[in-house]
Amino acid sequence: MRRALLLALFALSSQVADAREIRRDAIPEAFRGTWATSTEACKDQTKSPIVLSAKSYAGPAGSCDVDYVTEIPGRGGAIYSARMRCPGAQPQTKTIANLIMRPDDDGQISLGPTFDSLAAHRRCPAGEPPK
Repeated sequence: MRRALLLALFALSSQVADAREIRRDAIPEAFRGTWATSTEACKDQTKSPIVLSAKSYAGPAGSCDVDYVTEIPGRGGAIYSARMRCPGAQPQTKTIANLIMRPDDDGQISLGPTFDSLAAHRRCPAGEPPK
């Protein structure tokens, strides 16, 4: 009887933990646009600015399609993780990539494939295409 109760409590607690994650169909509007590590990098195509739209990513990982975005609560606000399909090494193949997006202060965001690789990015001014 005790064992059944413990198993039931464990199952319930794991479901509660999963309820904190919200799955979204697209990248949140606040993250959409062109982002770079500096204002100068916005003007230089070789510095790889990152372009985010609702269902796509273009940047160092190539041009990728966003499958879904997971929203997870964080200390400074929600943290988002986009699951993407990117071109593979062979024609007609796709690889899976992840992009973590975290809002920072002063209108900046941090982007990267892992928490250890997050880098601060600024929104590029509108109307300034990369050269």
